[in-house]
Amino acid sequence: MSDKTIIIGAGPAGLACGYELTKKNKKVEVFESSPFIGGMSRSFDLWGQRVDVGPHRFFSKQKEINQFFSELIKEDFTLVNRQTRIYYNQNFFEYPLKLGNVLKNLPPFVIVQILWFYGVQIVNPIKDPKNFEEWVTNRFGKKLFEIFFKHYTEKLWGIKCSEIDADWAAQRIKTLTLIGAVKSAVFGNKGNKHKTLVDQFAYPKNGTGELYERAANCILENGGKVNKETPIKRVLLDDKNQKVKGVELMDGVVIDAKNVVSTMPITTLIKGLDNVPEKVIKAVDELYFRNTILVYLEIDQKELFTDNWLYIHSPDVKHGRITNFRNWCTSLNKDKKTTILCLEFWCFENEDIWTGNEQNVIDLAKEEVYKINLIPNHAKILNSKVVKVPKCYPVYETGYQEGLKTIVDFLKGIEGLFPIGRYGAFKYNNQDHSILMGLLAAEKIADNNEVDLWNINTDTEYQEDGKIKDVLAQ
Repeated sequence: MSDKTIIIGAGPAGLACGYELTKKNKKVEVFESSPFIGGMSRSFDLWGQRVDVGPHRFFSKQKEINQFFSELIKEDFTLVNRQTRIYYNQNFFEYPLKLGNVLKNLPPFVIVQILWFYGVQIVNPIKDPKNFEEWVTNRFGKKLFEIFFKHYTEKLWGIKCSEIDADWAAQRIKTLTLIGAVKSAVFGNKGNKHKTLVDQFAYPKNGTGELYERAANCILENGGKVNKETPIKRVLLDDKNQKVKGVELMDGVVIDAKNVVSTMPITTLIKGLDNVPEKVIKAVDELYFRNTILVYLEIDQKELFTDNWLYIHSPDVKHGRITNFRNWCTSLNKDKKTTILCLEFWCFENEDIWTGNEQNVIDLAKEEVYKINLIPNHAKILNSKVVKVPKCYPVYETGYQEGLKTIVDFLKGIEGLFPIGRYGAFKYNNQDHSILMGLLAAEKIADNNEVDLWNINTDTEYQEDGKIKDVLAQ
């Protein structure tokens, strides 16, 4: 039996794992189905500039993640001043919340409604909230839920907020409260002389994907292999489904391995295995993902809006987020006098927007960017491009955890198989969490670390109050 570790997928989790393993002189071979390195966090050249696949930033206080970033990027990063706002009802709301901005943008009677419904929930809270709507309403009141949570969330997930498991809210916004938001709005950063991760973030000068391209190069330099455009057909197990034997490629070639680290969608992984118990197959059939369509537009203007990205809560347009790559770092723009915007549309695989002519979604993006006045009427759109990202958001439908537990229990019984990352573990990770899963998977393989990889997810604190000087590599 080969002592090689095969890694399926060249995204943040897979490359972090491969990088760490080759540092420890372990045999590694990476298989990526696409022609690209970096997965959802890749960067690419477009119209003489550099862009990412949507907005990605680094904001972890986890020492392992920052060490990974520091070793690879070294000094080739810049500090980006963060501005991300919410667009709702033809107004822009600062994030984090600023009291003056809220008072300016919301009519007095709406503010009274927010306080009234918040008071109602304090007096009569929902016991044991089961879904996203109940959880958020419990925490902020009905009115605030409707303004700042409902429309955006339903765009993203494609189902009602009452059908989304409360687990997602607890993971993503568990530390946020109305009282805390008001305190932040009133006092801001008073008393803190240091920029926090809310204010600034580190960013590679050549785009987020530079981190993963360098990781892939280091794997090669350390004796490992990285194969692009080489999808895996299935993972091979022993006759008892208790131990990994290797993988089979699409052309039938079998490669032996002691360990397989899988970042492919967990549903695809399970369906490729032989003799899977019926209850596990049933559980897999209940899990599903949401797709993203990115529409890039080149605008003949340098100064549009000042945000890195905007959350579009307005219900009268279909896109949910828009990134302005001119507001990240000057090295991306390469002295060009135009601006590249990226609009995000979310959908399922059977929707017309996904299966139809790409020109239709381009036309929609052009219409909507003018409709909400993000670019002036006299501005011209010079170029457009569509990038489709399948299965990028695991949908946390109410009760999903029960089926996922059945799947996890089955996978835990297979020696040498390590499903990690957003796809692989069906966890709504940021790239920071996926990197951490990859690094800890490497430690588990190389050093027999007893960490439970299934517990490395979005419950890991963002710790955005960390001081920049404490988290950037020295």
